[in-house]
Amino acid sequence: MRKTRRRRVQEANSIGAGLMLAPMVAMMRLPLMAMEARSGEPWSAETARAVSEKTVAMAEGAVAAQMSFLQSAARFWPEVLSGQTPSLLNGVAAERSISAALKPASRAVKANFRRLSSKA
Repeated sequence: MRKTRRRRVQEANSIGAGLMLAPMVAMMRLPLMAMEARSGEPWSAETARAVSEKTVAMAEGAVAAQMSFLQSAARFWPEVLSGQTPSLLNGVAAERSISAALKPASRAVKANFRRLSSKA
């Protein structure tokens, strides 16, 4: 029990650290998007990439959150019959779902930070 809690805390810290890079990624993207705005093209490469990455991360996060809740629902009766409090009732399912939903966004932010850092 203690190891799983420690692992969840480490995972949450990793996701939080990745999401802390989001303001930096936005600041690194602004000059690129400003240069693209001068060109007069409505959807330049960086703008299209930014929008598509956010859309994909949002869709992946929504699917991951739903799958996490589905797994928790599937474990409901085995948890009840083994004498444990079901994760759907004690908040663990919500915690897992939020973690699963934020993981794709965190990965995308980290990848963007690496990609944009190499351009600078």
